[in-house]
Amino acid sequence: MPELPKKKVGIIACSGEEIAEGTVTRLAALKVLESLRPRQTVTICLPLFLAGGEGDRAFARFYPTIAVDGCEKRCAARSTEMYSGKPAVSMVVGDSVPANSAGLGSARRLNEAGMQAVGQVAEQIARHVDALVAAKWDRRSGLPLASSLPQEESRTRQAACSCGFGIPVLTLQVAGREVTLIALPLIFAQFREAGKLPSDSTKTELMQAVKICNPVPSEEEAAYAQAIMQEYAAFCRGSN
Repeated sequence: MPELPKKKVGIIACSGEEIAEGTVTRLAALKVLESLRPRQTVTICLPLFLAGGEGDRAFARFYPTIAVDGCEKRCAARSTEMYSGKPAVSMVVGDSVPANSAGLGSARRLNEAGMQAVGQVAEQIARHVDALVAAKWDRRSGLPLASSLPQEESRTRQAACSCGFGIPVLTLQVAGREVTLIALPLIFAQFREAGKLPSDSTKTELMQAVKICNPVPSEEEAAYAQAIMQEYAAFCRGSN
C-alpha cells in the first residue's frame, strides 16, 4: 500500500473580485491557513484548478475539501464537483454572516462589518476542518464515512498550497485515451526500492496498490495493467 501524505483538508476559496463577499472568502481562508489551522489545511488555487492543474485536482479528488463562495453562484463548489468530486463542505458567505444593512464594504476595502465577517467565516471553516480531520475517510471513493461524521457535519455536506503537498500523478495512455492515476510515481518508487522487478507477480501487486487510490473499471483492468506495466518497466530502466 502506498504511503500517502497525512490527511489534510483543502480550502478552495471564491476568486470573484467584483463583490466584497469574494474578498471575505479569500481573507477568511487565509486566516485559517496561516493562524487557525495551519497544520491541518492547504489551499487549492481555483484559477490553476480550472486551468487543469493535476496536483490540485488530484488533491480535491483524494482528500476532503471545503469550498467557500461569496455568492449563490458557488463557482468554487461547482468547479470542484465538476473536475474532482463534490466538496465535503460547501459554504456561502451570506449563509454564515448575518445580514447587515451597512454592507461589508467594497471588494477592494472591507469595512468593520466586513472584517468581522472574515473572522466569522474563518471560525466556521475551522470548525468544519476539525470535523473532517476527525472523520474516517474513504480514500477509494473520496468521501467521508457517514457514520464517522457528527450529525451536523453530515447535513452540511449536502448543502500551504495543494500543488506542493506531495500527491504525485502520472498520465498514461489506456485503451487509446489518457488516464491520470493518483500516486503512481510513488507506488513505482516503493516497488523499485523493494526490488520488485517487472513480472506477472509484480503486476498483480501493482494493480492491487493502484486500485487503492484509483477507480479501475473491471472491464478495462487488463488494459490498465498493460499500460501500467509498460510504464513501470520504463521506470525501472531509468532507475538503473
